[in-house]
Amino acid sequence: MGILESFIILLFFSLCFYLVKVLDKLWWTPIRIQYLMNAQGIKGPSYRFIYGNTREISNKKNKAMERTMHLSHDIFSKVQPHIHDWIKIYGNNFLNWYGPEPQLCKGYAKKLLGDGLVTSEGEKWSKLRKLANHTFHGESLKRMFPLMVAGVEVMLGRWKHYEGKEIEVFEEFRLLTSEVISRTAFGNSYLEGKNIFEMMMKLTLLTSRNFTKIRFPGISKFLKTSEEKDSEKLERGIHSVIMAMVKNRENKVLTGEVDNFGSDFLGFLVKAHQDDADMDSRISVEDLVDECKTFYFAGQETTNSLLAWTVALLAIHTDWQEKARKEVLQSFGQRNPNQDDIGTLKTMTMIINESLRLYPPVFSLVRSVGREGRVGKLNVPPNTKLYITNLALHHDPQIWGEDVNHFRPERFSEGVGRATNKNTAAYFPFGMGPRTCVGLNFGTNEAKIALSMILQRYSFTLSPSYIHSPYQLLTLRPQHGVQIVLSSLYKED
Repeated sequence: MGILESFIILLFFSLCFYLVKVLDKLWWTPIRIQYLMNAQGIKGPSYRFIYGNTREISNKKNKAMERTMHLSHDIFSKVQPHIHDWIKIYGNNFLNWYGPEPQLCKGYAKKLLGDGLVTSEGEKWSKLRKLANHTFHGESLKRMFPLMVAGVEVMLGRWKHYEGKEIEVFEEFRLLTSEVISRTAFGNSYLEGKNIFEMMMKLTLLTSRNFTKIRFPGISKFLKTSEEKDSEKLERGIHSVIMAMVKNRENKVLTGEVDNFGSDFLGFLVKAHQDDADMDSRISVEDLVDECKTFYFAGQETTNSLLAWTVALLAIHTDWQEKARKEVLQSFGQRNPNQDDIGTLKTMTMIINESLRLYPPVFSLVRSVGREGRVGKLNVPPNTKLYITNLALHHDPQIWGEDVNHFRPERFSEGVGRATNKNTAAYFPFGMGPRTCVGLNFGTNEAKIALSMILQRYSFTLSPSYIHSPYQLLTLRPQHGVQIVLSSLYKED
């Protein structure tokens, strides 16, 4: 047998082996898992070759986006129409397919966040969590507080030009939260970090647009779409800008200009990267960059969403706006809030809790099953994703009552446990357990500061131009912004 014949035979068997692997991943394994779950009573939409249910999900979302919506807080069918429909058909627990990947639903953000705290698992997550906990402990939050107040003052300085006029606050809160993240975490201003935010916004759009697109295994790395190329270019750009910030910190220490890397988030990360004394705690360059990306995105996007929806709710429900204002003025009058003041705002806390229930910025959690395990009475195969939608739970009348889609902050007057009839697992806008969002207090403090300082100065109503259209762009956003009309509480002579 000649060399050519041997090569052809080898190529033939290699192609056969590759084809068997592909068929196993794209057909035999999904069909087997679907059969195993059906045998346990878990139904769901049928698996479709290669695409799973992604095309159906995409079509349902596109139709929901085209549908106009009245001013209602019943948003579940608008934001997650596929889950809303499938719960009605298959029950609260069902199996659906993200391509060939099974998702057990109860009740592609890697490009954007990398393998940071939000997406990492196991020992790596534990290491990053300890670092983040150190960043967000009480003393660090106390140091961040005046920077948050200063950021709100800058925003309200712009608002003076809109008194008696319409203002779009979603964009205003984007600028505010970007400024606060820049100053508290990276020791610079929004203008200095503007390039990162712009690249992160573009990457968010690309990631969201391609969320349900499936690529053929083994081929996608050779045949890349223009959007995939753009995403990779943005990733490289973000990496380059963050590393320039890191090198600047390192150079200042090396030249003796400063004696440490700084006490902000970036400073802790650089120290953890440079730590030769404790190799177990040391983080890689990629870990450092991914954590910065996570903080830029999570710290800015989630608080922006929380503020925008809460202001929209208060603009609609002006009776609660007045109750919140009365509490703020009784607590600290016209002076800026401090950390002690914020902790006393019970009405404000109830309002924020209800806002997070109706409009949670992050409305689903995904966890991977590394090996076969049990979830309740179910045997779950390895490599299955557990998909938990808090939006469905937050809008479930069996948990919250028939007024589930009404804005009623008083339901939280005696805490989350009483509001959920002691079923606290039904309410988790920031996750739960050991993986509760590490920036929870950071985000809620920032929101309370901003809302308090706005209420001290202005009353506001929803503008006639406002279009109610909540939609998913990784976080829950108002598609057309939030337009309000400002009225100053204190007229100048």
